[in-house]
Amino acid sequence: MSETSGTPRRGSVRRVLIAVLGTVSLAAAAATAATLPANASAPTPPSGWSQVFVDDFTGAAGSGVNTTNWQYTTGTSYPGGPANFGTGEVETMTSSTNNVALDGNGNLLITPRRDASGNWTSGRIETKRTDFEPPAGGKLRIESRLQMPNVTGAAAKGYWPAFWALGAPYRGNYQNWPGVGELDIMENVQGLNTEWATMHCGTSPGGPCNETSGIGNNTPCTGTTCQAGFHTYAMEWDRSTSPEEVRFYLDGVNFHTVKANQVDATTWANATNHGYFVILNVAMGGGFPGAFGGGPDSGTEPGHPLVVDYVQVLQAAGSGGGGTTPPPTGNRDAYSAIQAESYDSQSGVVGETTTDTGGGQDIGSIANGDYALYKGVNFGSSAATQFYGRVASGAAGGVSGLVEVRLDSRTSTPVASFALANTGGWQSWRTVPANMSSVTGTHDVYLTFTSGQPADFVNVNWFDFGH
Repeated sequence: MSETSGTPRRGSVRRVLIAVLGTVSLAAAAATAATLPANASAPTPPSGWSQVFVDDFTGAAGSGVNTTNWQYTTGTSYPGGPANFGTGEVETMTSSTNNVALDGNGNLLITPRRDASGNWTSGRIETKRTDFEPPAGGKLRIESRLQMPNVTGAAAKGYWPAFWALGAPYRGNYQNWPGVGELDIMENVQGLNTEWATMHCGTSPGGPCNETSGIGNNTPCTGTTCQAGFHTYAMEWDRSTSPEEVRFYLDGVNFHTVKANQVDATTWANATNHGYFVILNVAMGGGFPGAFGGGPDSGTEPGHPLVVDYVQVLQAAGSGGGGTTPPPTGNRDAYSAIQAESYDSQSGVVGETTTDTGGGQDIGSIANGDYALYKGVNFGSSAATQFYGRVASGAAGGVSGLVEVRLDSRTSTPVASFALANTGGWQSWRTVPANMSSVTGTHDVYLTFTSGQPADFVNVNWFDFGH
């Protein structure tokens, strides 16, 4: 929730990794990875996988990114978020094509620049979508083929390129890191021939995920260095295994795995029970480069871009996936309180302890576009005409939104809704009624949340229906 502070120290000092830098080796097979041209298209998904997002960065030289897919993050922080993005980096992010542009050959260039006064600018783009997660019992793969800035030695001091993903609840909150999760698929500093991969979660500092270092590992690029050639960096989040796990790959070789049983169940759930959005950026300076010699100085050479060939996101269905969805089982009574945290799936929400009567948990960090699904709600043969939601809000002035009920599809027309603004605090609860179109039978119920502002606007403890 927004009352819980957190600082997103992406790729921070990682003291535990310094001691093992260079000690991880790969099998010789890694060196035989196929070399593709710089403007290769995203590969066809393997059997059993489907492509849910792709950008090959085709377009005219000097043009910006496709803003249907991406949004620019500009300045030195998120609105209301920690200064310098919480990492100590020194650049100002811009949407200028001087920093973020296509090269006309199917690649994206993110290029750090330094002006005559010594000030650095660079680029950071994020997917507009925040719903990248595996289906139940399935897998998610986030992948990019890229070349790190081709600069090494003293000229690379302070460079910090990254390809990573953040938990959806962070967008619009900016105070709930690392609990909402972060998956660093590729990070590099100082032009070293090393790729770092890390999962951040839990609490900071310390906590079950050893923050601010996170749970990480590193490996060298083989064949060509990370800076001299293109390599493929990927993360697979696998819900088909027991325990669930997140795996990191360099050129198809799995070199780091984080399993759910490495942390407590609540920590894992808070980091994974929602979607993610993808980020590409080049930072200059900050805690991670600081651990390997410091930030940029007069000897640092500007103008060396992170070159991105493509980004794609794939999904693989779980066991039995791809068939007809079975009908709802009627395992929930519409006229008894349905606990909000008992969802079957969701995007953007986070479970948290509530101080409401009866205790337990509520769901929070809820903003525009978030949802929660409750399967098999039985309304019976006597039509329900009322919806009741137990809600609270500590939203800022001018921030409000709708709590909506939709049946059987997240995009169906709402059958009920009510508006909510600040109730006096994120744990200041009230039961809000709303008239509802007559509903009978058994349905999957979606709670969807719509707002004209990006900020969190509601917590939900429970809901039910009436005649």
